[in-house]
Amino acid sequence: MKYQELWKEENESVRERFALSVERIGTMETEETVPSPFREYFRRTAAFIRDTAEVFALAESGELRRMSLEGLAEWNRRLYEDILPEHYAESYGNPAYAARCLGAEYGPLFSYLYAELRGQIVFAHECRLTEMTILNELFIEIYNQFEEEALPAPEQVREILFWFASDYLELTAEYRLRELVDPSLCFAREIVEGMDTEDLRYLYYYGEYVSEEELATARFLNSLPQETIGRMADTYTEGYRKGFEVMGRDLSVKGSVRLYYELGFERMVKKAMENFAALGLKPILCRCGVWSMDKNPGGKGGYHGASANKQYEYDHRYDHGVYFRKAYTDRKQEVLASAYETYKELCAAYAGPAAIETFGEAGFEPVNQPEAWALTEKQEKLALSSRSASMELMDRYIPEEETSFTIIAFPKPSIGADFEAIFAETIRVNTLDYELYKKVQQHIVDRLDRAEYVVVKGAGENHTDLRVSLHPLTDPARQSNFENCVADVNIPLGEVFTSPLLAGTGGVLEVSSVYIGDFQFKNLRMEFADGMVTSYSCDNFADAEHSRQLVKQMILKNHDTLPIGEFAIGTNTVAYAMARRYGILDRLPILIVEKTGPHFAVGDTCYSRSEDSAVYNPDGKELIARDNECSLLRKEDPSKAYFNCHTDITIPYPEIGEIYGVTAAGEKLPILADGRFVVPGTELLNEALEE
Repeated sequence: MKYQELWKEENESVRERFALSVERIGTMETEETVPSPFREYFRRTAAFIRDTAEVFALAESGELRRMSLEGLAEWNRRLYEDILPEHYAESYGNPAYAARCLGAEYGPLFSYLYAELRGQIVFAHECRLTEMTILNELFIEIYNQFEEEALPAPEQVREILFWFASDYLELTAEYRLRELVDPSLCFAREIVEGMDTEDLRYLYYYGEYVSEEELATARFLNSLPQETIGRMADTYTEGYRKGFEVMGRDLSVKGSVRLYYELGFERMVKKAMENFAALGLKPILCRCGVWSMDKNPGGKGGYHGASANKQYEYDHRYDHGVYFRKAYTDRKQEVLASAYETYKELCAAYAGPAAIETFGEAGFEPVNQPEAWALTEKQEKLALSSRSASMELMDRYIPEEETSFTIIAFPKPSIGADFEAIFAETIRVNTLDYELYKKVQQHIVDRLDRAEYVVVKGAGENHTDLRVSLHPLTDPARQSNFENCVADVNIPLGEVFTSPLLAGTGGVLEVSSVYIGDFQFKNLRMEFADGMVTSYSCDNFADAEHSRQLVKQMILKNHDTLPIGEFAIGTNTVAYAMARRYGILDRLPILIVEKTGPHFAVGDTCYSRSEDSAVYNPDGKELIARDNECSLLRKEDPSKAYFNCHTDITIPYPEIGEIYGVTAAGEKLPILADGRFVVPGTELLNEALEE
C-alpha cells in the first residue's frame, strides 16, 4: 500500500509519543483519581481511544485488509455504535446527555471533545499517527486538569481547546488544503483501483460508517453491465470536459480533478478515473471534513459513507464555535496563505471538482437541542468575513475563471421498492438529447430576450408573485440575457437562466416542499425588495423562530440578507414525469429539481468571480447578464461584492400559475401557463407532463 509510505517517516517520529499516550489513557479505565461524574466520561472515551489504537495497529500491519467481511463489519459497528440512533440518548456525543451528566457548562465542552476524538477512526484507517497522537495528548491534558483538588473552571477547559485548535493549524489547515489539490494522497484511490466487485470488504477499508445502504448500492452497481457503467461515467466526465469548452477555458493546461462520491459508487468512479486520465487529469479522491474546522454545516464536500446519525451531525455542525474567535481566524488565514504558497504548483494544475450526488433518503427532521454549540451573532459575522477572506485567497491561487466543475446524481436503494427502475430512469434523464433540448430552449430564450421584466405567479395555495428585472440589451442581434444551458457542468440538462437586475426585482417566493442539502424545507416563504431578501420563514418546527433560524443557517448561510443571484426556468419535464410516476418529487436533489420548474438562487450570481470572462450561447450571442449591483462592487471593494454562497430554490410545475415576460411597450409574452409551456416550438416539453 503506497499511501502508507507517505506517512512512514512522520509516523516514526511520533511513535514513542503515541505509545506513551495510549499507555497513559489505558490506566484511566481503572483509576479513580477523577471525581464522579467525569470519571465515567473519561473511562468510556478511553475505551474508545483504545479501540482506535488497535485499528491503527491492524491497518499498519495489513491485517485489516486480510480480515473477513464479517470481521470488518463487526469493527465498523463497534466504532460507530455509540452514536447510532438507538444508543444516542446515552452517548456523550449527544450534547443534551453530556450536559445532563456533566452539567450545563461542562457538558457541551466534553461533547465537543468527544466528537473531535471520533476523528481517530479515520486517522487510524489512514495510518496518520500524528493526528492520533495530538488528540490523545489533548485528552490527557484535560484529564490531568480534573485530577487536581479543585475542578478547573469551564472557561479554563475551553481555553485548552482553543489553544489546541490554534496551535495545530499548521498541521490541520495545511493538510486540508493539500487534500484538496494533491493527487499523490492516494489512500482512497488505491481502494478504488484495487476493488474486487465480488468482494465488498473494500467498503470497510475507508473507515467511514457502512450501512446496508452502501452495501446494497455497491451490489447493484457491481451487477450492471459494463456498458451501463460506461454510459454513467462517460456522461459525468464528458459534462466536465464540455464545461471547459462552453466557458472557453483551457483544460489542456490542467493536471488534476477532485472527485466526490458516496461509498458504493466505486465501480463508476473507477471508470471515471480512467476517462479523466484520458483527458490528462490525475484524480484527487478527497474525504469530507474530519476536523470540526473542516466540516460544512450545509453538506459534505468529499467522499463519504453513510451518516451514522444525522441528528448527531446536526448537533455538532457548529462545534467550531468552541474556539472560533478573531485570534483563531487571523492565525488560520496566515497558515493558509503560507500553505497556498507551498502548494501553488498543485493549485495551478487543479481543474476543479466533479461530484456524484445521491438521493432517495426520507427527509430528515432535526431536533434543536439548546445544549448543542451554536455560533453567537459576533461569531456569525466573523465567520462571514473569514470565509470571504479565504475565498479571496483561494481565488488568487485557483482563479475561478480558470476552473470548472460538474455534478451528477443517482438514487440510493432507500428510495424504495422501485429503486432499480428509478435508477434506469435517472440514467435516461441524465443522457437526454443535448442537441434537441438546445433547439427547444432557444425558442424560450428568444422570447425572454424581448422582455424588460418577467412575472412569476403561483397556482392554488402557492402565493408566489415575483417580478424579475432583466438587463437591457443594447444590441439584441449579438446579446442575450438568458443562458441556454444543456448538459455540461450541471447534469441533467434542461434550463435557461439569468442573473437579474436587483433594482425592481421583488415580491413573494413560496414553495410547499424543497430539499436544500440534507434538509427538507416545508412551506418555505421568502420576500424580496429590490432583489434582496427582506423576510423568510418555513414550517419545519413548531417554534417559528427555530424555523426562521434554520432558513438563515441553511439557505442564507448566516447572512442577514442575500440578493437574488439567479432566475431560471427548468425544462426537464422528463425528470418531473419520472418523479411524479414514482412519487419521489420530495426525494429528488436540488440538482434535478432545479430542472423541473422555475427556480431562484439567493447569493452570488452564476458567474461569481468570473464576470469579466465572456460567455456565449450556442447561437453565438454573448450573455451580458453576468453581473448585478452587488457583484459590480468588486471593482471598488471585493469584500462587499460576494457572499460566497449560491442556494437554489425550485417551484415545481404544478405550483406555477403562469410565467410571462413583459416588453418595454407593455406586451405580454407567455412562457408557461397552468404548468405547461406555451412558447411555439416547445410542445415537446409538454409531452412528458401529459403522461
